[in-house]
Amino acid sequence: MREVIYQTNVNKLGESVTEFLDQGMLILFKDNAPQELAEFCILHSENDLRGDIKVGDSFIIGEKAYAVTAVGSAVNENLENLGHITLRFDSAEEAELPGTLSLENKDINQVNIGDVIKVER
Repeated sequence: MREVIYQTNVNKLGESVTEFLDQGMLILFKDNAPQELAEFCILHSENDLRGDIKVGDSFIIGEKAYAVTAVGSAVNENLENLGHITLRFDSAEEAELPGTLSLENKDINQVNIGDVIKVER
């Protein structure tokens, strides 16, 4: 059985989430995000991080899994404290920015309210 490292539920989708989706990017933020950022974010309620996310873990949105290819230096801290990270579907071996989690580059499913987001090892 796979170990769940992180889990949350999508509560709300900002009006401009799809603009970033077209660029292979999604932004997660806890549902207390500042209004000027919330419109670009997938908003969620939980910050249940049970261990550091590592390369090789599976990042799951709804029913679709993506392999973690790079973890920015601030990803685990930001996710635990703010519920905020940027997801890049670029298969990068090195994260572009400290708060970026790089995932394998494959088709991104539409994210829906109620979807479970989790990381498994």
